[in-house]
Amino acid sequence: MTNAIETDGLTRHFGRTRAVDRLTLQIPAGRTFALIGPNGAGKTTTLQLVLNLLRPQHGVARLLGCDSRRLGSAQFQRVGYVSEDQQLPDWMTFSQLLDFCRPLYPDWDEGLAAQLARSLNLTSGVPLRTLSRGTRMKARLVATLAYRPDVILLDEPFTALDPLVRDELVRCLLEVAAETPRTVVIASHDIDEVERVADWVGFMVEGRLLFAEPVAALLARFRLVEVGGTGAHRPPLHPLWIPQTPTASALRFVDPTHGQPEAAARIAAAFPAADVRTTTMSLRDIVVALAGRASVDRTQE
Repeated sequence: MTNAIETDGLTRHFGRTRAVDRLTLQIPAGRTFALIGPNGAGKTTTLQLVLNLLRPQHGVARLLGCDSRRLGSAQFQRVGYVSEDQQLPDWMTFSQLLDFCRPLYPDWDEGLAAQLARSLNLTSGVPLRTLSRGTRMKARLVATLAYRPDVILLDEPFTALDPLVRDELVRCLLEVAAETPRTVVIASHDIDEVERVADWVGFMVEGRLLFAEPVAALLARFRLVEVGGTGAHRPPLHPLWIPQTPTASALRFVDPTHGQPEAAARIAAAFPAADVRTTTMSLRDIVVALAGRASVDRTQE
């Protein structure tokens, strides 16, 4: 099996709203995959469909090679799920939570649970309901990672957490992912955090997947292009290029085809004798540019 998760034409709507719209996606096994997009993009619904917490109106999702609608205990013992809205038995202490979860999973690793608890400073014996949001998130994560799942699904794990807790969670995820190859899927709108951990990324807007590819490939093919010396003559941009706000002295656009042999020739042909400068882009800059293009495309539909 090369893909831990696959979807084909996956669709789920609530009334007239299509939360997930004909989603076809492959998430390779052993990768850390960030599913990013604005609030309401369909990220949470996608994870819930993959886990069979929701049923699709159309299409199919497969988790660990199994149709999500037929998942059983054998599959769930290999899958971990942590959500910002996940309910905990908040009358329990952290130790009692681990005691409750331990017999449910044959591969529970007591040593790993203790190591993670120490790393995240989880020693409190008070009820979970009295703990901060960040500490409860850390408790959920330890209870999930302790049985060494092959697939870990994290839904908005960084929301409303302070920077120190975010750093602790990121460090924990990096350590666990490096120790044993496993698939980690992080659904988030926090691009800066996921960029630190993900090696694959998919971007959703209004239930549609705009792209899914390795982060390195994405960063390599996008460039911000600034063309100076065009004066009053500014030719129409190629349809592939994404317009950006110009400056007083330069035309600006994003070229998503950098690295292709024809990319440089295309720019040179459009702006002969012009001063052309290209610069690399961060994942955040790329996502903002693509979201802007998607917004314009939707208004023209």
